[in-house]
Amino acid sequence: MEQIIQYFESINPILAAFYATLFTWGLTAAGAALVFFFKGMNRAVLDGMLGFTGGVMVAASFWSLLAPGIEMSQGEGFVKVIPAAVGFLLGAAFIFGLDKVLPHLHINFKESEAEGVKTPWHRTTLLTLAITLHNIPEGLAVGVLFGGVAAGFEGASIGGAVALALGIGLQNFPEGFAVAMPLRRQGLSRTKSFMYGQASAMVEPIAAVLGAWAVLTFEPILPYALSFAAGAMIFVVVEEVIPETQRDKYTDIATMGFIGGFIIMMMLDVGLG
Repeated sequence: MEQIIQYFESINPILAAFYATLFTWGLTAAGAALVFFFKGMNRAVLDGMLGFTGGVMVAASFWSLLAPGIEMSQGEGFVKVIPAAVGFLLGAAFIFGLDKVLPHLHINFKESEAEGVKTPWHRTTLLTLAITLHNIPEGLAVGVLFGGVAAGFEGASIGGAVALALGIGLQNFPEGFAVAMPLRRQGLSRTKSFMYGQASAMVEPIAAVLGAWAVLTFEPILPYALSFAAGAMIFVVVEEVIPETQRDKYTDIATMGFIGGFIIMMMLDVGLG
C-alpha cells in the first residue's frame, strides 16, 4: 500500500484521479462479469449489497469529504462551517436537478415508477442511467480530493484519496453485479448485461478528471467542492439506495450491510488517511 501511495504522489494529480477511478470502474466491470457465472441473484444478497454501498457512501461523505473540508476552512465557529454547509446544499441540489431531468429507473422499481422526463427509452437504458447518476458524485469526490492534495491543502492527503478510491471500488464490485443481473433476468444476453453493467461506471473517470482540474484551477473552492461531493453522495443514498433496500422482507440484511460498509470505509479512511 505504501508503494501505491508513493506512486500517486509522484504523478500529475489529474492523472492520479483518472487512474484511481479507472480502478473503481474496473471493479464495477469485475462485478458485472459475474453475470457470466451465475444464473440469478438472491434478493437477500442484492439488498445486502445495496446496503453495503450505502454504508460506504455515507462514511466516505463524512470521513473523506466533510471533515477535511471543514478542517481546511478559514475562520472559527459558525464561519468555519459555512463552506461545508453551502457546498453540501449545492451538491444535493445538483443531483436533485439531475434526478428530475435525467430519465432513469431504480433497480427494484417497476417500469411505471421511472423518474425524470418521460421517454420511450427501454428499461435497460433507464436502469443503467440510474446507476450512472449514482456514480457521478463518487468520481467527483475522488478527483476533488486528489486535486486538494496537489494544491497543498492541510487535511487532504494522498492516503485519504487512495482510501476513498479503494472504498468506492469495493462497493462498485457488488454494484456492477446488481446492475447486470436484473438485466439478464429481463432476457438480455450475458454479454449485453455485462456491457450495460460496466458502462454505468464509465462516468467516474470523467467526473474525477473534472473535479481535480476544477480544484487545481480554482484552489479556494476546495472546501466547497469536497462538501459538494458529500452532499451529492448523501442525496443518492437517501433518495435511491436506501429506498431500494426497503421494498422486500430483507431490510435487516440491508441494514447490516450498511453497517458493514460504513465500518470498512471508516477504517480505510482513518487507517490510510
